[in-house]
Amino acid sequence: MTTVERFNASQYLLDRRVAAGDGERAALRAGGETITYAELLARVERAAAGLRALGVRPEERLLMVLLDTPEFVVTFLAAMRIGAVPLPLNPLLPGRDLAAIARDSRARVAVVSAERGPAIGEMTTAAPEITAVVLAGDGATLSVAASVYPWDGALTAGGDGRAYETWEDSPGFWLCTSGTTGLPKLAMHRHVDLRTVAEGYAREVLGIGPGDRCYSVAPLFHAYGLANSLTFPLAVGATSILSAPRPPTPARVAETVRQEQPTLFFAVPTFYGALLAAELPGDTFASVRQALSAGEALPAELFTRFRQRFGVEVLDGIGSTEMGHIFISNRRGEARGGTSGTPVGGYTVELRDDDSRALPYGSSGHLFVSGDSAATGYWCRAEATRRTFGGQWVHTGDVYTTSADGFYSYLGRSDDMMKVAGEWVSPAEVESVLLERPEIVEA
Repeated sequence: MTTVERFNASQYLLDRRVAAGDGERAALRAGGETITYAELLARVERAAAGLRALGVRPEERLLMVLLDTPEFVVTFLAAMRIGAVPLPLNPLLPGRDLAAIARDSRARVAVVSAERGPAIGEMTTAAPEITAVVLAGDGATLSVAASVYPWDGALTAGGDGRAYETWEDSPGFWLCTSGTTGLPKLAMHRHVDLRTVAEGYAREVLGIGPGDRCYSVAPLFHAYGLANSLTFPLAVGATSILSAPRPPTPARVAETVRQEQPTLFFAVPTFYGALLAAELPGDTFASVRQALSAGEALPAELFTRFRQRFGVEVLDGIGSTEMGHIFISNRRGEARGGTSGTPVGGYTVELRDDDSRALPYGSSGHLFVSGDSAATGYWCRAEATRRTFGGQWVHTGDVYTTSADGFYSYLGRSDDMMKVAGEWVSPAEVESVLLERPEIVEA
């Protein structure tokens, strides 16, 4: 009989670091507070015990409606520690949208930011399967059928905080897709997927180390932000800088950069455009050794202007919720504006025609990717799972083209391409041309 090796992502990210002597290193910086690795592990162990006491069981979903605060990190890792499945949602969604996802997930317990009180009340009213709500923060009074518990007490008292015996393929965490049409799909990821992206993209592209300080404008509930602010720094003993206010503004972000001195900065193209449009000093990003972009294609014009204005190169890449993070990326010193770069190690990429036949370099086609961080499918979406996940391959829904030497450039979504005078036209190319005009900030 084959023995399955035990693996728990919470232990990989925390216990391993403390055992390696990083206990006194800064794991999180939030609102002027420093939380060391030893302190973070202790908080996660107490929260794990609290979730057990609330009746959260292994492989059961735990709903998270939390801002980018230490409570997010603690809750996410505590849930995985006890074998439960954290499901972080966009905390700015209205209550009716939160309720729809809650009903779909069949979660019984939710941990929420008190600042979102009215939306939480609406969510619990419309999702009666939620029987317990833990409130992180002050100032919210909820009138709901569920039992309401304060964070201080419910998840801080201690008790049985030991790790559940999970393994690499154990259900780990779920992430919401963008939900461009209808109810967002819930992509199901395994425990090992966090290690895969930490030991793949983060090592190869970022060259991340213990001395790095990570600051992500992209929020934690996204696959992109989750890795930037949680997985990548904790995997190597680096520091994550959390900034809760949503939505972010260039002025607030610039102030955080000035105060916290990050070395790695993560954002999306629209926010890089907003930074360029703001009246910020040229040395705003002097501490940043590398800026990263994902979420949508970074136009060549923004790439060039940001480097000229702030002296920092932005590495664009493409990832997805289904793959857990970026699988095609530019590299430091070799970046080409207007491209997504080349495949990250551990991932195989193909362009295919409408009949699913592989195309050679220099062609344009539908983007397919294969890699170990791929989700196992969508929760209760059999048809969508079959369309997207085929054996080892994931159909991204993007249309790309390649240069003769293997650099990938985004053309658009498969259902966004336009046919004009008999020729396929990419919205991304049209937007890129528009952004060359100095009076246009965003297209």
